[in-house]
Amino acid sequence: MMEQYERSAEFVDILLASYWPELGPQVARALDGVPGPVVDVGAGGGHGTRVIAAAVPHSEILAVEPSPALRSVLMARVHEAAELRERVTVLPEGFLQARLPARLGAVVAMNVIGHFDPEERGAVWDLLADRLVPGGRAVVNLQPPTEPVAVPQFRSGEARIGRRTYEGLARAEPAGPEQLTWHLTYRTHQDGELVDEVAVSHVWWLLSEERMTKELGERGLTPKAAGSGMYVIS
Repeated sequence: MMEQYERSAEFVDILLASYWPELGPQVARALDGVPGPVVDVGAGGGHGTRVIAAAVPHSEILAVEPSPALRSVLMARVHEAAELRERVTVLPEGFLQARLPARLGAVVAMNVIGHFDPEERGAVWDLLADRLVPGGRAVVNLQPPTEPVAVPQFRSGEARIGRRTYEGLARAEPAGPEQLTWHLTYRTHQDGELVDEVAVSHVWWLLSEERMTKELGERGLTPKAAGSGMYVIS
């Protein structure tokens, strides 16, 4: 997984930007009234970190991002904004390895839960059950598909910077009863010509609403649908 982001980080942040005008307000609503501190799991370049900071304006934020390439974008984005620089701590470890406070007000995990295998995912649920304060919650989204089916290639994003256009393409194929392998291609065009192409692949662990509900229920936690594949866990 780390190698994937080292090769694709220059494209990931700019192509994800188009998703946050829709995703951001949903995350903000899910965090309404939540206490701090807040953990941003797999913070990437910090699009979600900015949303969290605006939604919980007086709380400490811990932005967890193990990829050095994505973390460099995150660090720059946090440092250039005084309102982030004072409240956001960037942690370079994975979520389960990070040095986190003993008690947490909220945990936000956007587009990331499939990076955890079933054993690691259980550890994530255990951490939520152990550390969320009364009234605290986690905000998680499940990305389709949740079953091991082939996904035909589609355009996942496009951005233009100067003379160059950057395009993301994605497709997936089953890799077992609980996994997909995603194949991602990033193309750079200038003056109508393809000038660069980067291809990466990674495994994604599948999780359905039913299975998540069962796993959380075993730990005394309950997910509540919050729209567009998003769930609030408390």
